Amino acid sequence: MIEVFLKTLPFFGLIGLGYWAGRTGFFSAEATAYLTKFVFYFALSAMLFRFSANLSLAEIFDWRFVAAYLWGCGVVYALALAVAFARGRPVTEAAMEGQCAVIGNTGFLGVPMLVVLLGPEAVGPVILVLAVDLVVFSSLITIVITAAREGRFTPAIFGTLGMGLLRNPMIVSMSLGFAWSATGFAVPGPANEFLAILGAAATPGALFAIGASLATKAADRVTVAAWLSAAKLVLHPVAVGFAALVLFHVDTQAAVVMIAAASLPVAGNVYMLAQHYGVAPQRVSSAILISTALSIVTIPLAIAWTAGL
Repeated sequence: MIEVFLKTLPFFGLIGLGYWAGRTGFFSAEATAYLTKFVFYFALSAMLFRFSANLSLAEIFDWRFVAAYLWGCGVVYALALAVAFARGRPVTEAAMEGQCAVIGNTGFLGVPMLVVLLGPEAVGPVILVLAVDLVVFSSLITIVITAAREGRFTPAIFGTLGMGLLRNPMIVSMSLGFAWSATGFAVPGPANEFLAILGAAATPGALFAIGASLATKAADRVTVAAWLSAAKLVLHPVAVGFAALVLFHVDTQAAVVMIAAASLPVAGNVYMLAQHYGVAPQRVSSAILISTALSIVTIPLAIAWTAGL
C-alpha cells in the first residue's frame, strides 16, 4: 500500500501544484481554460491517437470486459438514481447525480497515470473504459435531460448526440488511431516522434489543469457531494470488480485496470455538462472537489487491493 501510494504521490503533487497556482491567482481562470484546451485538443489527443494507432481494435475489444463494466456502472447508476428520487429530486438532477457516481476522470487523470503505474498493457483496457464512458454515458445523460425537458423522446436527439461525439477530440483521436491501425501501416517515424513529444505534455498539463480548475470550486451541499464521492470512489470499483471477477470472468490483468479506472474521482466533464444544461452545477463541483481530494488515498487502495489478484 505504501509503495503504491508513493508511486501515485507525484501525480497528485502536480494536481496540488496546479491548485496552489490557481488558488493564489498565479494562474488565472483564463489561463486555466487555455491550458485545459491545449491538453484536451492537442496533447491528450496526440497521446490517444498514438496509443490507438499502435493497437488493434479487434485485439483489445472484449465483450465480457464491456459487459462487466456496464453492469457495474449500471448498478451504481441505478442506486444513485434511487437515492436522488428518495430525496425528491427531479429526473434531470437524479441523472446528473448518477453521472457523478460512475464517470471518472479517465481522460485527464486515468490515461496518463494508470499507463505509468500499471504498465503499457493497461493502454487497451483504459482506452476501452474511456470509450464506453464517452459514447454510452455521455449519450445517456443527453437523452435523459433532453427527453425530460421536452416531455417526449424525438429522433432529433440522435442528431445532437452524433454532433456531440464528432466534436469530442478524444473520440475523434481514438477513432482515427484505430482507423490508421486497421490499414496495417506503421506510423511514420517523424510523425510518431512528433506525437510522442506532444503527447508527453498531456500528463503534466492535464494534472496541473485539474488542480488549477479545482481552485475555482467551492464545497457546497457537502452531504450530497460526500455521498456521490463515496459512490464513485468505493461503490463503483467494488461493483465493477465484482462484475469483472465473479460474474463475467474478465482477464485478470484487464480487470485490474478496470477496477483502478473505476476508482478515479468524478470527471471534470460532468461539471461541464451540469453547467451546459443548468442542472446542479454546485453539487457536481463539490463532488469533483471532494472525490479528487479523497482519491489520493482511494486510488492507491484500489490498486493495492487488486495487486494480489
